[in-house]
Amino acid sequence: MSHAIATALSLAEFAPVIRRWVTGPSALANAKIVVTTARQITKSRDPVEMVRLFRESPERVGLLRAELLSLSEQLEDSLLKSSQEERVRTLMTVLAGKKNLRGDIMVLSAALGLVFCLSVLVFSKDALPGEAVGIISTIAGIFGSCLKDAYGFEFGSSRGSRDKDDRTTAVLVGRES
Repeated sequence: MSHAIATALSLAEFAPVIRRWVTGPSALANAKIVVTTARQITKSRDPVEMVRLFRESPERVGLLRAELLSLSEQLEDSLLKSSQEERVRTLMTVLAGKKNLRGDIMVLSAALGLVFCLSVLVFSKDALPGEAVGIISTIAGIFGSCLKDAYGFEFGSSRGSRDKDDRTTAVLVGRES
């Protein structure tokens, strides 16, 4: 994981939507935007110090949220564009008769990671310090979010999305209507 993505994820406690923006192919670019915004507000380059400064100052958290709100359209567009590009790549793979092994590995890894984290929480919760339970719960949430995104990508977010995919397939196969 890159330094920018790790730093952005550490800031997600102050603006949970950050987790959504730092996934997928646009994760690094979006993470850099989030980290740059946090640096401008805190005047610090150290991720640990940034988190400390946000924890100490609700005003800074408000500024971060306001800035991210103003950047949300740009970040959401980046996320949408990368998702669309990935759908086209997957569609081209399927049309070429190849199996989407990369996607299968991704989903399986996220599912196994989620099961592992939940198993640790269920079977070892009493033996773990509270901080470890919190960290493992956060990691489980990230794996769950990965699965949610995979299902959303695979099945589309709406009937309109499915219709668009069908039209794209028809154009690529040469069956334009």
